[in-house]
Amino acid sequence: MSRKHISPLGVVGVVAIAVAGVLIGFKNIHGSSPDALLNVSYDPTRELYAALDPQFIAQYRKQSGVTVDITQSHGGSGRQARNVIDGTSKAGVVSLALVSDVDKLAKRGLIAKDWQHRLPNNSVPYTSTIVFVVRKDNPKNIHDWPDLVKGDVSVVTPDPRTSGNGKLSVLAGWGAVTTRGGSEAAAHDYLAALFKHVAVADEGARGAATSFAVQKIGDVHLTWENEAIREVAAAPNELQIVYPPVSIKAEPAVAWVDANVAGKKTEAYAKAYLNYLFTDPAQDVIAQYGYRSINPQIQAKYRAKLPDISLFPVSAIAKDWDDAAEKFFGDNGIVDTIHLPAQRTVVGS
Repeated sequence: MSRKHISPLGVVGVVAIAVAGVLIGFKNIHGSSPDALLNVSYDPTRELYAALDPQFIAQYRKQSGVTVDITQSHGGSGRQARNVIDGTSKAGVVSLALVSDVDKLAKRGLIAKDWQHRLPNNSVPYTSTIVFVVRKDNPKNIHDWPDLVKGDVSVVTPDPRTSGNGKLSVLAGWGAVTTRGGSEAAAHDYLAALFKHVAVADEGARGAATSFAVQKIGDVHLTWENEAIREVAAAPNELQIVYPPVSIKAEPAVAWVDANVAGKKTEAYAKAYLNYLFTDPAQDVIAQYGYRSINPQIQAKYRAKLPDISLFPVSAIAKDWDDAAEKFFGDNGIVDTIHLPAQRTVVGS
């Protein structure tokens, strides 16, 4: 888990720490703040919130006269949810990869059961999907999900036991079979074959990106669309994105953590912060950073970066996100019947 602080003074008030080229934390040189808010988020949102937070801070200060000190925590979405549940992370808000990860907190009484109805769009401020990153000129000729299990193709994807990216890779691979006429038995066989091709299963999305792009492990990386855009921008002469014909519509969700903010002044900050994500200025930044805006007009502006592709909803493979979590990742779920590679932890994952 990594953390960073967004100081009210901007970059002058922070010190960055980097290991092996991966940003792992910021330290606020002003110390703790009585007007602080912790956002516990999933792995690859570092850059997004580094851009959004100063804008929110400035706007809220102008409106209220209060300067909020926002701290970010990043890691695999499943692990982040567990950290909030066990009290390791005293989150004011969570922004997690899956609706089911937020529901875990609601089931423990940390978040109100009706949390999805407290913010616009069922508390989903943007959508995303899983795409492929390959080596330059695509030497293994990878274009679709079946290509991942051919020959000696080596795959990098995070561990579905800890990572939202990893879970979505599973769901996308399954749905790529069943939504195109294949049976569930065929989809199970496909996932079993896919994980035989997985070279490493890192704890989170950013660790997997490090394995693929920096350590140069594997032929193809299954990753969030925004993470793919970031990877290729960092190594344009080495990597390229491949959009498969079909993938899953991911719906990362946000909520304030009632157990940690109710009755405190941080409750107002948390609500204002999350509502800000649904405003047009924030939605524009969201699209700039490779996430799909829920505002059709803003999304249309970024179609060249975020092309229209066939995205199936979770309801195509399960009743809803909670049902998918139980069906695929619960005890004796589908993933338990598939041999997964050992998890590897990378600094900054």
